[in-house]
Amino acid sequence: MPQSKDFSYLLSEEAKRRNASPLKTAFKYFGLPDLVFLGGGLPLSDYFPWNEVSANSPAAPFSQGIAAKPENADDGTITKITKTDGTIPLSKSLQYGYTEGQIPLMEFVTEHTRIVHNVPYDDWKCIATIGNTQAWDGILRAFCDKGDSILAEEYTFPSSMEAASAQGVNIVPIDMDDFGIIPQALDEKLSTWEGKRPKLLYTIPTGQNPTGSSLSFERRKEILKIAQKYDFLIIEDEPYYFLQMEPYTEDLETRKKIGVHSHQEFLDSLVKSFISIDTEGRVLRLDSASKVLAPGVRFGWIVGQEKLLERLIRAHEVSIQAPSGFSQAIIHGTLSQWGQEGYLDWLIGLRHEYTEKRDVAIDTVAKNFPSEVTSFIPPVAGMFFTVKLDASKHPKFATEFEKDPLKVENAIYEMALEKGCLMIPGSWFSIKATSEQKDTHIFFRGTYAAVPLDKLVIGLERFGAAVKDSFQL
Repeated sequence: MPQSKDFSYLLSEEAKRRNASPLKTAFKYFGLPDLVFLGGGLPLSDYFPWNEVSANSPAAPFSQGIAAKPENADDGTITKITKTDGTIPLSKSLQYGYTEGQIPLMEFVTEHTRIVHNVPYDDWKCIATIGNTQAWDGILRAFCDKGDSILAEEYTFPSSMEAASAQGVNIVPIDMDDFGIIPQALDEKLSTWEGKRPKLLYTIPTGQNPTGSSLSFERRKEILKIAQKYDFLIIEDEPYYFLQMEPYTEDLETRKKIGVHSHQEFLDSLVKSFISIDTEGRVLRLDSASKVLAPGVRFGWIVGQEKLLERLIRAHEVSIQAPSGFSQAIIHGTLSQWGQEGYLDWLIGLRHEYTEKRDVAIDTVAKNFPSEVTSFIPPVAGMFFTVKLDASKHPKFATEFEKDPLKVENAIYEMALEKGCLMIPGSWFSIKATSEQKDTHIFFRGTYAAVPLDKLVIGLERFGAAVKDSFQL
């Protein structure tokens, strides 16, 4: 058979700029029988709130016509979804839907947002998305022209940065420490800025991907003041916001006693969001069901001022049109049955589960990784933790590896794969040029979300052994 003709010369400049995410290369190892995959932020399926989804379809050959309904036909509501009392009619969920999202579901989401964030101005609303990745892509198109610049954490989610790069948007990294963006570094970057200033700061402030860091309330207030000073918008990408956990402690007896015991105690335990302290409407908040319900539902929402969201709605009308009606009906069926209090109960349950998994991960790292070359800070939110390594202490650092920390990183990655565990190299998330990275420390991102506790322990034992062998300890 002949090969097709190459028409790539007809591609747009944006299409030509698109590159593969390095994270996707790691997924070729996902599912291998003897490899513990700690690379992706995949929620354990045990935490999906649906055991079964059923659909009642007419039987072929439709001799009475496709519009004919048998005597036992469905009454037009989602009644075949176990654990729910669906309230969005089936006919509506299968029809072209409201671009802003199905009204009953968006009413629930809006009330949830009011309870949790209490946005401090009147003209705010929520609009539906098909997840935060799509929401961010739409925001870039709404606010940025080719050649514009945006600000972002120096380590961040590669797909978000690829969306900007492909659109010809420049990404300017802001220095971080173990607790997120350093406000002083952000202010200094902007105080010496030449030319057209950036319109957007993209941040994952809670359970940051990849570092696992979380911005304190004090830092959020400082960053908001800087945004006001230099007149840019803050895009808070918050899929991990409700995966905030109890503080880590090594004492097992203390662990048994800590925890939230009421809805108000839970709400009070959450770090205040950017949008909860924004009185001007300069924050756009990206929320998602992916980490608290299930990634496959492809449903999220943007919270922000109506005037800006109206522009995004117009763009959605000619792109996504609306999130899946099936997904919206299933989600609303579940949430309407739970109610706001039941949903808070669900989120409190996730807090307990993730606290336990985080504790097991950090306990295992502390026990199995050599303290001579490793350091870590237990995360307080999210799915990820990082282990920092001093590459300069590697026996081959000054010789075979030519003082290149990334060669040490790759050697450890390959050795860990051989031993049967995958964690993601930190350099895969960097938006700084290689020449800018002077530090000899490297890190690996792991997750405690994707596997059961026993596999989590096995995987980290294997990775710790790889670090010891690589450093000859």
